[in-house]
Amino acid sequence: MPLDTSTTTSSYINHISKTNLPITFFSLPSIPPHQETQDQLAMILEYMRLNASFVVDALQTMCLSSSILALITSSVYIYDGLDNLHIPTYYYFSSCASTLAILLHLPTLHNQTTKSFKDLNDTLLHVPGIPPIKASYMPQPLLDRDGPVYHYFFNYASYAKDQSGNSTSEALAWLDAQPSRSVVFLCFGSKGTFSEAQHEKIAHGLERSNQRFLWVVKSPKGSTSDQPQLEILLPEGFLERTKGRGLVVKCWAPQNAILRHESVGGFVTHCGWNSLLEAVSYGVPIVAWPLYAEQHLNAVALVEEMKLAIPIDTSTSMVSCKEGEEEGLVSAEEVEKKVRQLMEFEEGKVLRQRSLEMRAMAMAAWTSGGSSFTAFTTLVASWKQG
Repeated sequence: MPLDTSTTTSSYINHISKTNLPITFFSLPSIPPHQETQDQLAMILEYMRLNASFVVDALQTMCLSSSILALITSSVYIYDGLDNLHIPTYYYFSSCASTLAILLHLPTLHNQTTKSFKDLNDTLLHVPGIPPIKASYMPQPLLDRDGPVYHYFFNYASYAKDQSGNSTSEALAWLDAQPSRSVVFLCFGSKGTFSEAQHEKIAHGLERSNQRFLWVVKSPKGSTSDQPQLEILLPEGFLERTKGRGLVVKCWAPQNAILRHESVGGFVTHCGWNSLLEAVSYGVPIVAWPLYAEQHLNAVALVEEMKLAIPIDTSTSMVSCKEGEEEGLVSAEEVEKKVRQLMEFEEGKVLRQRSLEMRAMAMAAWTSGGSSFTAFTTLVASWKQG
């Protein structure tokens, strides 16, 4: 089902493939026409749907030999196949912001009437972010609610509204408004999860600390939903009471960009190796809260040998457990104590100075003649020699 019957596209791809540009093209299998239609957009969407499994197969093949840092796509058809690949995915919308506003509001408009927009004529539709618009002025593919193209965009909008695409800009924009080194960042890796009870204690500890914070919250252990329900996980009124000095982000945030931000002054982490490398590279002192795998070993090295972290004392967890509570919880008092210790007290200042010194050492290691630079270039040279 080729959409481009000319040689223009294939000639361009052949030309680019012969250059030294770091671009690789994957050819997908040819697909016979699945249904006859005179609607060009409907044909394009059907082509995307039929190709979805081949795109996922190509990504799986790529994952075997390389690390995919991100996927940029304009199709939601492939989303279901990405669950096991764990690739950060960005949905590219090529039209203007007002069209995106209409699209994101489509599920709400859909539920307000049983008629198609084409039958509502001059009825004014109210969409956040744009002036009221006549129903007959809606984009042509959306006029008929019974059409296949309408259903594609309806499903696209329903999915897109639940994604965390705003989290990156929201978190960094919020940090831009905070004083230098004033924010403690809490993030526990891609697999680090807590129970509902532990989330509540972390929240109480942060609130009592009176420190600015940026906290990435995931769904608790055993949850069937990928999206955490903050109204259930966090104490009643917590978000309102900490508004202005705290920000809670669902599921994911750009950790690397956050740790290098001028406003971040501390990091509460699970002690995953990549997280530690990033924190050390940016000179951010740490509260070590290891959860699984080799993280306890990493924490010991960080606290005892490198002197870059304050440990969370899990031995205090049983003290705070009331009758009927889950055992092994780190208390709100411990969270408050360690956050304040890191951000307010002399011990935190010493750690911060030590972290900046380690940052300088890390940067020196990767400059020409540094230990890491030398070791890596020696390794590459051995590969070239065979």
